[in-house]
This record gives sequence, C-alpha cells and structure tokens, in this order.
Amino acid sequence: MISRRTWLLSLAAAPLAVSACATGDADPAAAPATSSAAGGVDTSPAQTGRLTVQAVPEIAALVPPAIRDRGTLVIGTTGNGAPPLSFKADDDKTVIGIEPDIALLVAGVLDLEPDVRATSWENLFLSVDSGQFDVGFSNVTVTEERKEKYDFASYRVDTLAWEVAEDSDITEIAGPPDVAGLTVSVGSGTNQEKVLLDWNQQNEAAGREPATIQYYQQASDTYLALKSGRIQANFGPNPTAAYHALVAGDTKIVGTVPGGGTIQADIAAMTKKDDGLVQALAAALNHLIDGGQYAGTLQRWNLANEAVQQSQVNPPGLPKTS
Repeated sequence: MISRRTWLLSLAAAPLAVSACATGDADPAAAPATSSAAGGVDTSPAQTGRLTVQAVPEIAALVPPAIRDRGTLVIGTTGNGAPPLSFKADDDKTVIGIEPDIALLVAGVLDLEPDVRATSWENLFLSVDSGQFDVGFSNVTVTEERKEKYDFASYRVDTLAWEVAEDSDITEIAGPPDVAGLTVSVGSGTNQEKVLLDWNQQNEAAGREPATIQYYQQASDTYLALKSGRIQANFGPNPTAAYHALVAGDTKIVGTVPGGGTIQADIAAMTKKDDGLVQALAAALNHLIDGGQYAGTLQRWNLANEAVQQSQVNPPGLPKTS
C-alpha cells in the first residue's frame, strides 16, 4: 500500500494534469485523498486556501422569496470520497473539494448561508425532487432526460478517462477497437457505462470481440483488480482518474473521451424544475467567472482545463437513450 508521504512527494513533484472534467455520475472507483502539506493538495478541514466572494445584491434579488427569506441555501453533494470532486477532509467528516467550493462561492454571491449536506448519489436526486435540498452540486451531467425533471446551470465540462496500470502495455484507448477483447471495469448506472456498452455494440457489429465488463463497488477493489491484472483498464471520471494516477503513482491515463462518447456535455448545478432558482445560480456563476474566483477555484484543484466560458441555463444535454 502506498503511504501518505509517498502521495505527497508525488504531488510536490508535478502539477495535477487534467485535460477536462468528469462524468456526470458518481463513480465507485474513487481516488484516495492526500494529507495537506506544502506543495500538495490541501485536504485539511480548515481549507485556508479556499476563495471567498462578496454578496451581489442585484443577483441575490433573483433568488426565490422563500429561499431568500429563509436565508440559507441547502446544498446537496455526495461527499463520497472521490477527490478532487467532493470528499472527506483529513478529519473524515468535513466535506471538501471542487464541488463544495463552487457551491460555497455561489451561496456567497447570493448572500445566503450555505448548508452543505452530504448524501448518497441516489438520494441527491430524491432530495432535490422533494425540496429537501435547494440545489445539487455533485458532478451531475446535463442530459435531455434529466432536463424533464430538473433545471441546470452549467459550470464545468464533462470528460471521461481510461486508466490502466502503470506497467501496462496499453498506450492508448481512443475508441471501440482499442477495448476489443479487454477486461475492463466501469461504474454501474453511470454515463461511462452507457458509452462502454455502445462501444461493445460497435465492436460486435464490426466482428470484433466486445470488452468483458467487471463492476466493483469500492475504489480499493477496482485498483487491486488493476494491479493484479484481473482487469486491464478502468473507465471513469477524468478528474478522479487523473488524481489517483498522480497521487498513487501505480496507474496512468491512456485516453480521454467526451462525457457522451462522441458528444460533449456539461456538468451543472441541479434544481427542481421550474422552482425559480436556476437563473440566480447561473447569474452567480457568471459573476464568479467574470470576477476570477471561478478560475482561481478550478486552479486550486488543478482543474483549470475544465472551465466553461459562461454558465448556461439548461444547455443541450446528452440525448435520451432508447
């Protein structure tokens, strides 16, 4: 097992190289966190490097009266141990990461006290449905199907990554032929699973052997399978894969794919459909983009290449699948 000290030495030696962002779904292949240290990623509960912002009254006025009068913004996030997205700090209870950081900045612009609540991926949607959460910030991809029930304000791009063992002979995975005959893992019920199943259909139609798919519930099981050779590649969110490859040092990224396979999509804040909050969220995000806090926060988590130029309300999403 790699030590925390080794993780930190890896972090100090090179910046986190991430070409884009994650899938819109939580993935069981979550990467490990690191301890906070100079030159490394700050995983302390204090998060002293987190950026702040002043309230903007004209944007805060866009918040629906019920939320504005309450004075809090209830924010749902998974906090499920998938750095650098939303994970537990060194105290094993404080939720930190790029997702809560963006959410806290948005709450600041809206002059609302943030109330961050960690939950499961499934419960995130149910809690937004019921009104228990005002908004979900949890690496959610915009899809046309989801837009029927929710409103979205975009804030990152959506990219998937192929991760293999560091000593693997695989040097590139760019399309269906590259996974033909391989044994690979993917998160069940995720967008990346949909992409992989489509690739298998294409391989079968072309007379190639499809990939054999394995499913794991725990990150440790996925990476043990990679190390032992039981699987040859894992397909998951790009930020978590790149983070793991850097801090653990025993895997590498050999290809990235748009979140929709051939279609680029966005990661977005999610609200209940037509509840009136999404316009305020988009306006707050665009204020952060214009003011530089957005770019600074992405840079803090080494995800600058995931930036969007503008937050859009209900941008084109991944198409429905039959």
